[in-house]
Amino acid sequence: MHIGIAGAGLLGRLLAFELARAGHSVEVFDPAPGPQPPAAGVYAAGWTAAGMLSPTAELESADDKVFALGLRSLELWPAIVAGLDQPVELHRRGSLLLAHRGDEGAARRVVDLLQHKAPAGHAPQALDAAALRQLEPAVHGAVQAWLLPHEGQIHSVQAMAALAHAAAQAGARFHWGVTVQHLQAGEIQTPQGRHSFDGVFDVRGTGARPAPAQRSPDDGFTPDVRGVRGEILWLHAPGVLLQRPVRLLHPRHRVYIVPREGQHIVVGASEIESEDRSPISLRSTVELLAAAHSIIPELAEARVIHSETNLRPALPDNLPRVEQGPGLVRINGLFRHGWLIAPALVEQALKDLA
Repeated sequence: MHIGIAGAGLLGRLLAFELARAGHSVEVFDPAPGPQPPAAGVYAAGWTAAGMLSPTAELESADDKVFALGLRSLELWPAIVAGLDQPVELHRRGSLLLAHRGDEGAARRVVDLLQHKAPAGHAPQALDAAALRQLEPAVHGAVQAWLLPHEGQIHSVQAMAALAHAAAQAGARFHWGVTVQHLQAGEIQTPQGRHSFDGVFDVRGTGARPAPAQRSPDDGFTPDVRGVRGEILWLHAPGVLLQRPVRLLHPRHRVYIVPREGQHIVVGASEIESEDRSPISLRSTVELLAAAHSIIPELAEARVIHSETNLRPALPDNLPRVEQGPGLVRINGLFRHGWLIAPALVEQALKDLA
């Protein structure tokens, strides 16, 4: 089949990789200047992510569908990574939930919710101080800790680059610097003209939202998608040994701390209801880094080497949506679950395509 894909974010790259590898003719259209990590401007949300694969932790705000998609994606990621021709860091060592003294009540409400919603074997496991020290000797200061054993992480930057490279090597054609003006079943329209396909995938995220003058659903947009701001900081932390992602449960926000190879650690906040794309604020920087330092004191001498903000695509219910019809499939609303559920969504869409 001849397949057109609007959007070269995580979903677009996964689709291109799987479709091209299966022998289809694939063309991908995206306004980004190229497949490389962005330097500035508006770019795919998949770049600005810690890559946590946390189906149980996400049950705090997600439903059983997201949980099931997450479990399936955890099964799919190893085979996907094995099929890439560039290295991608992928681990499944579980994750930790931590709480400071004074925050036990708020943390307990989250943990109780997860224990109620998670199936047997996936509920948070309480850890005493000795068990926590054995798992993560660098973690100090938390008075309560829980292990989520069936969780993992993927290096999102490595994976974005490797997926695009592998898809191109398999024959997918990427049209970089090209904005999709309109799409419909079997057709994508760009400034260069109309392009006909046997099937079209619209995976543009916030790019699927219409401009103010383009509010008609006939224009091929998803009008109710909104952007939810995410902020991350990259630290270079030689000598700080952290084996798995950590979430600090706080009454006002969730802070995650995720180790990466090369002695790097990513610190971020789960979500901010804002469509502001400006650089990270002083307040956010201080709060995120103070929270990270409060549970990993050795980060005091880490160096802040990069900061980044982006908008995650979200729908009114904060749940993903797959709309399928003859010649056109739309996938949007991955919110903060993109890396967790993308492989399962792609698998589902391709099964229905066949």
